[in-house]
Formats: sequence, C-alpha cells, structure tokens
Amino acid sequence: MYRVFLVDDEPFIIEGLYDIIDWAALGLEIVGHAGNGQKALDALKRTPADILITDISMPVMTGLELIRAVREWNPGLKVIILSGYNEFDYLKEGMRLGIENYLLKPIDVQELRSTLTTTTDKLNAAQAERVLGEQDMRILKEHIMHRWLTGQIAPNEFDERAELLQLQLNRPYALVALVRFPEGDAGGADLVAAQRPPGLSVIPFHNMDGELVVVFTLDEPAEGKRAALELLARMKADCAAASRSCRISLGSVERLPYEAAQSYAHAKKAQEFFLLYPDRDILDYEEVAVSGGAAGLDFPLEWAEYSKLILAKDKDGLLARIDRDYERLLTQEGMTPARLQQISIELMIRFKMELKAIKHTDSSELYQEAFGRVLHAGTVDRMTEAVKTVAGLTVDSLIQDVRSPVIQQVLKLIHDSYAEELSLKTLSGQFNIHPVYLGHLFHKETGENFTEYINKYRIEKAKTLLKETHLKVQEIAKTVGYWETSYFYKQFKKYVGISPTDYKGLL
Repeated sequence: MYRVFLVDDEPFIIEGLYDIIDWAALGLEIVGHAGNGQKALDALKRTPADILITDISMPVMTGLELIRAVREWNPGLKVIILSGYNEFDYLKEGMRLGIENYLLKPIDVQELRSTLTTTTDKLNAAQAERVLGEQDMRILKEHIMHRWLTGQIAPNEFDERAELLQLQLNRPYALVALVRFPEGDAGGADLVAAQRPPGLSVIPFHNMDGELVVVFTLDEPAEGKRAALELLARMKADCAAASRSCRISLGSVERLPYEAAQSYAHAKKAQEFFLLYPDRDILDYEEVAVSGGAAGLDFPLEWAEYSKLILAKDKDGLLARIDRDYERLLTQEGMTPARLQQISIELMIRFKMELKAIKHTDSSELYQEAFGRVLHAGTVDRMTEAVKTVAGLTVDSLIQDVRSPVIQQVLKLIHDSYAEELSLKTLSGQFNIHPVYLGHLFHKETGENFTEYINKYRIEKAKTLLKETHLKVQEIAKTVGYWETSYFYKQFKKYVGISPTDYKGLL
C-alpha cells in the first residue's frame, strides 16, 4: 500500500478525510496527520510517505512552505492541496511545485477519489513527475472550462488561468457543441483533432456528465458556424464508419469572452429536443428552438416556484400549481393552441433538465411518451394532463431515490431562514454531522454546492423584492441576507447578468 499523510489545522477536516474515503480500497493507508506545516515536516522526517494531502493556510508553516521543505529530501512526493481559498497565486505556485490537484473546500469527494486514483496510477507506473505534466494541464483545463461555461468563475480569474493554460480565446465569437457518446465511451477528442481544418480554432474537453464539449472560436458568426457544422458532420460520419454512435447538439453563437456560457446552456437545452426528434443525430438550438418554442418565447411561468416544489418533492403542490397556471394562461389575451403547446414543451424540458441536474443521470425514457402526447394533444385538457404526468414522474423519480432526511431539513432551513447567517460549519453542529460530509451529501443530492445554492436562492428572492416593492437596493440586500451591499451587487450580477439597479430599471 502507498502511504498518505494528512495536514490541516482544522480537526474536523482531518476527521472527515479519515471517514469519507475508503483508503484501503484505493490501495492507500493513512500513516499520520498534523495540525500545521512544521509539525508535519518533523513527522515526515520520521514517517516516510508517498502522498501528502495538505491545506495551504496554516499557522507556523504554510502548506506551500511545507511542500518546498519536504521536497528537498523527497522530490518524488505526490502532493494534493486542499484550500478554502480560490486564489490564483496559490494555484500558480502549487502548479510550479508540481502538485497533483488543487481542491477547494468543501471537498468534492468524487474529485478527491479521482485524484487519488490518478496519483496511485502514477506511482504504480513509477513515472517521473514533471512540473506541469500533461495530466495536470488536462485536469486543470477541464475544471476551468467547466466553471467558465457554467458561470462559476469571475472574469479576471478566468483570464489569468486561460493565459496560464494557453487557451486560445482571442476571437470575437464562440460556439459550443456537445457530443454525447454511449455510456462508457469517453472518447471523441481525437476525432475533433483529426477533422479540424486550418483556420478553425477548437478547444475540446470532457464535462462532468462525461460529454465531449467542443468550443469553437470564430472570426465571423455565419461562416464560422458553417465550418463548425461541417467539422461536426465529418466527425459524426467517422463515428458511424467506426460503428460508434453519437448525438451532437449545437448551441448559439455568442460573443467572447463572457457570453459563451449562454451558448453552452443552449447546447444543453438542444440535447433535450432529441426527445422530439429521435431520428436526428445533430440538432442546432437555433433551428429546433424556433420550431419547439424555446427561442423568442417569453416564458410566462415562475420557474423558481416550480423548482422549489420539485426540490421539496411536493407532488400535490406541483400539480395544483400547473392547474392554476394553465387556467391563467387560457385567459391571457392572444393565447393560441400553438403557443400553449410551445409553453408546455418548454415546461416539460425544464422538468427533465431539473431532474438531471439533481440526479446527475439522464432519464429520457421517463419522458418520451409524455412528449408525444403533448405534440399530438387534441384538447387543452389532454395537453395539461400530459404536462402533469411529466411533473408527477419527475417527483416520483426523486421520491424513489429517498433523499437523506438531513438534506431535506437543510433545504427547509434555507428556504425558511435564508436571510440569516448560514454555513456548513454551523449546520454541521446542528445536525451532528461532519461539515465535509454534509457538503458532499448536499452537492450529491441537489447538484450544487451549498454556497451556490443559497446564493441563487437569495438572489431569486431579491429579484422578487425588486419587482414587487419600493425598497432601496441596500435594504433588499440586507433583507435577503447580504450585509455588504458590494457583495450583494457582485452576486446579483453573477447570477442575473446585470446589476440590481439596472434590473430594477428594466421593470
């Protein structure tokens, strides 16, 4: 077995690391731990280790100082950094020292386990570690690209890391495509490289759903999109020739550098239209959205309320909400059967995407029949019943998973007390569970980390107050739980795209 040494100045982190990983199953054993860098350095001189897992910010001696010191006599030591600080300078220095990965707290257990597996593979192969090895760069690139395309990274931070990783994003437009292969087939990047014509800039990587993401950067929207479609068509043909199946969805053309996330979101949405077009292998969002109703549709339903009912697994409340909304839709001026069908399709797609975000698995088979019923419904009653069927299937699927009672209580506490100071550390004491494990469980069952979830929930409440009250922005910030107005502005712009002042001006 390979030997692991843990270093962190917070005892509950050490305890959590002992508990959340089956070390023996990975061929590893923990040989010691310490609460600061100096104690760890002294212990490592007496206790040899193959892998060091260390925090950065600690008293007496920091994690980076520890790494530099221990490398003087053990240059082959593999190091994994844990940190509560998402600081570029820390990451840059860690990469210079040749770390295996830089993981943020609360720890993503799956990412830690994957990093440990990769590290033991390197030890087994006895390969000399390079300061910036290809594996390091690939992992970091996938992590940064995912955060960029899902709006989880600040622009200045992304710019710095894109420069470090030499990502070519110096053209004015971006177009994102998603390639979904059968389960277990994670290839595809080689096909992109083989088909790329001169003059077309392409960045391929795999996202957390195992899909191949292809980011095209373009000089001109129309011609660039045509070249991208040609590449994807050739890639599809090569897959067919090799008896490999794949389905490709194309997002919208958006401006770089900060609107690419919209293209990624549209590519994700286009994927769901394969339910409506099962015989197609390539779907373009800008094509299917017009016929399916996703583009140019002012969605008239309060999706945040639907999402809350789904998370609460309140099936009766969800069905009652649909009945009320459809009664209201039918009284709206200008409502036609075609528009009602578009709204229904959009609502059903959102149900499916919400379920996928929570469970991290695709459940297309649950929705196939109901989609057909909406498309061929002869009456409004039949269309409404089809939508309610999908809503019921969504909640039933979550109920079958039997969500942890602890997470149900945490969600209720957030929804009831979102304006109060809430953290994993305080909640862990209330529910008698390690903060690390609570953070992992929360992410597993909601699809988001704790901080992201509560920020999104608070911002939705703020949007409602901006619409329905005459409160000042500073007052609204405090009402939803932000005591620093500048931080409230930052979070609001992150999730809404504009400042709260500008948002109120649009109402």
